Amino acid sequence: MQIPASGPSDATAALCVVFIFLLIFAGIGLAVINTGLGRSRSAAHSMMSSLCVFAVAALVYFLCGFAWQGFAGQPAHVLQIGGKPWSWLGAGPFLFRHAALDGSPASLAALFGMLSAGLAALIPLGSGADRWRLGPCCVSAALLAGWTFPLFAHWVWGGGWLAQLGVNYGLGAGFVDAGGAATIQAVGGVTALSIAWILGARRGKYTRDGMPSAIPGHNSVLVLLGCALALLGWWGLNSAGAIIFNGAGAGDAVLVAINTTLCAAASALTAAAITHARFGKPDASLTANGWIGGLAASSAACVFVIPAEAVAIGVIAGALVVFSVEWFEFRMSVDDPGGAISAHAMGGLWGVLSVGVFAQIPARAAGMAGENASNHQGQWIAQLVGIATLIGFVLPLTYGLNWLLNRVYPQRVSTEGERHGMDLHELGAGAYPEFLTHNEEFTE
Repeated sequence: MQIPASGPSDATAALCVVFIFLLIFAGIGLAVINTGLGRSRSAAHSMMSSLCVFAVAALVYFLCGFAWQGFAGQPAHVLQIGGKPWSWLGAGPFLFRHAALDGSPASLAALFGMLSAGLAALIPLGSGADRWRLGPCCVSAALLAGWTFPLFAHWVWGGGWLAQLGVNYGLGAGFVDAGGAATIQAVGGVTALSIAWILGARRGKYTRDGMPSAIPGHNSVLVLLGCALALLGWWGLNSAGAIIFNGAGAGDAVLVAINTTLCAAASALTAAAITHARFGKPDASLTANGWIGGLAASSAACVFVIPAEAVAIGVIAGALVVFSVEWFEFRMSVDDPGGAISAHAMGGLWGVLSVGVFAQIPARAAGMAGENASNHQGQWIAQLVGIATLIGFVLPLTYGLNWLLNRVYPQRVSTEGERHGMDLHELGAGAYPEFLTHNEEFTE
């Protein structure tokens, strides 16, 4: 088993709690962005879904999620393979029973994990906008928070086999993900891809010959406001993750905040510059997706890179998000109104890879793998193993779970419900009742 680093001081633990509280702003930011990028006739439903999904995820994580995620040094289900211990799943008690909720590292991880599970569950709402029913999206969030998220979180943050790659095989410091680029962003992003595949495209999105039609978001002001709120949340997300799981001190929060801001800024400006060069004018929605993609990419290496490297990570993330949105829409015929797949999955995967490219991991952050932390080639391999696990295991897992859910509890709203709008169909009232909120695509 991986031995956890010594716990933070009382002052650092108190500061970490404040950082964790900031995570709620990341959730609000994503909810507002998803709402702004959707249709006006589904705006209230989008915000209602965000509130319900976050609540369900927090409760299910409390019920069983943290027990299966666990914390390094706590009981876990371990297999012996080739004479090496492979920790696969936490073995803690349900309902936070017997947990010392006193500011200890494990208690901070529990609080952080509960809010992180809610944040991950919000991400698929962007890809399912305008057609994902409220009940099924809450059940899907329960599956994510109760199984998919804690399983992968155990492998990364709970002393699991990905974290043990350094100890068992000398692969750098093992798989490193300081703030959740893989554990939150990529897991949420591949779930978003699964939902988009299962639901299918919105009516009117693709013509008879398969060409996509533009369905612009109804409120760019909300989208850009959400980006500002998300930055505040990501300062807390990355700082808290670095302290809890990577041995960072209170002073490292300054570096984390600088790197997070620079990465998001470089990514957004890159997206704006690319869209200006290609379309003659910068695109607000793609710039916002670039901003979120930069935040997602910043999370993995936020405490292990210098600011200039954070800018480089952001530039690549911004370009990746823009071209990824186009690739999924045109080549894969995936309708993702909120850009969640490109911003969170692709941004998060690039962030994970950037650890192998740029990060210098000190021994204090590597636990028992400290002697291997300078093994740069080994770190590359560890990060690639994590990426392969996300694509080769987590994506099929989350798709399979949601496919089964769709068989017993259909997830997509009826054609009539989509025509009327999710607000009227599921909530009985619209967010903007004084305006006409649908056009003629349903009369064709």
